[in-house]
Amino acid sequence: MTTPEPVSLDQLIDDCADIPGALRQLVRPLPSPRQAAPWRVDETCVAQVSGLDDY
Repeated sequence: MTTPEPVSLDQLIDDCADIPGALRQLVRPLPSPRQAAPWRVDETCVAQVSGLDDY
């Protein structure tokens, strides 16, 4: 058995309303953001932009 795809927003909302409450109430906490690595500029990075001031 296959479920037909909704063709309107109303059908999509009706389909979502049929989802059991136990599944809709499931809330998972988001992971805490990671600390960004510090910027590091090496000679390779500098070589990529050398001469672009004149451009």
